[in-house]
Amino acid sequence: MKAFFLSCFCLISSHLFAQVADTSALYKAIKTGDSLIFDIGFNTCNLAPYNDIFADDFRFYHDKGGITFGKAAFIESMQTGICKQKNKLERFLVPGTLQVFPLANNGVLYGAIENGDHAFYVTEKDKPRYQTGVARFTIVWLLVDGKWKATEALSYDHRAK
Repeated sequence: MKAFFLSCFCLISSHLFAQVADTSALYKAIKTGDSLIFDIGFNTCNLAPYNDIFADDFRFYHDKGGITFGKAAFIESMQTGICKQKNKLERFLVPGTLQVFPLANNGVLYGAIENGDHAFYVTEKDKPRYQTGVARFTIVWLLVDGKWKATEALSYDHRAK
């Protein structure tokens, strides 16, 4: 009998804490944030949205490049790194990999965890764009004064394509 109740509890819990549907408002909000970080910021070097989307104490963990502490340091690293490279580097979300998991406290939504895979491409002068690799990523988002803020991000398991 205990096994039955334990099985039922596990089944119910897995539904309560499962990722949200890609049609949900939460999923769409987090995907919009992802787009601001990567489609706008990373891919075009328009870093203006970073001032609003990242928490001041943002932390970025990269398995090849180390840890960056703080929004200001992260923006500076983008300005002097990715945005200054001779060849254009772009990041694209791998279709079908984005997952969003809600974070709640006593039933009140306060954040979300975003997971997925991203692919990186390089465009060299007078050459077609080509894929250089893929990696996993995780971003922790908190709802602060009605706005989504990225507080921590991990980019890991980088591998060549």
